[in-house]
Amino acid sequence: MKSLQDALYNWLTIQVVANERPDDQAAQETAAFFVEILKNDFHVTNMTVKKEKDMYIVHYDKEKERKTTRFPAELIDVMLEQIKREPEKYMNYPL
Repeated sequence: MKSLQDALYNWLTIQVVANERPDDQAAQETAAFFVEILKNDFHVTNMTVKKEKDMYIVHYDKEKERKTTRFPAELIDVMLEQIKREPEKYMNYPL
């Protein structure tokens, strides 16, 4: 990942899927992979997410400072919506 913003975006996109599909091993592993990138490459911890209307608000700690970023819900939810529209293309591989 070249930027923290990209890493947060990728993590949040798959985390939304993982939250919706808790028994999907691939989604869980991919979300965990992005958490490790955030921790190891960008020194980000304690991510929390809140969805408000059409935005996801992400709070996180970096270098002992609490920070916030926002993402449009339509960008984050695109993967989950695709899975819901065409579930036959996205087999759920349970843990």
